[in-house]
Amino acid sequence: MLPVPVHPRRLRRRGCNQAALLARVVARGQRCDIDVSSLRRRRDTAMQKSLDPQARRDNLANAFAWCGPSLAGRHVLLVDDVMTTGATLACLSLLLRTAGAGEISVLAVARTLPP
Repeated sequence: MLPVPVHPRRLRRRGCNQAALLARVVARGQRCDIDVSSLRRRRDTAMQKSLDPQARRDNLANAFAWCGPSLAGRHVLLVDDVMTTGATLACLSLLLRTAGAGEISVLAVARTLPP
């Protein structure tokens, strides 16, 4: 299970990563592993909520990095707090496929309508 990472600067401002908190609760209930260090945010991006769908995709270009071992056909559960256009999850899914993930599932607490 992989929570969507936040940039360290944003983490200091917020005080927590909501996706990581959610993932910990789910992982405990499902007795599965959670990895909060292999998926990293390379750069602090603009807040997505005010951007249109194309701008969201552009904003996330090269924003994430996989720093863990090969996922070699593993099933990965990506966890996020809110999904609007799916740009973040799509970007991360491509990255995880490159790292070898076989199947990728998504869990989001809320779904909002795009701007």
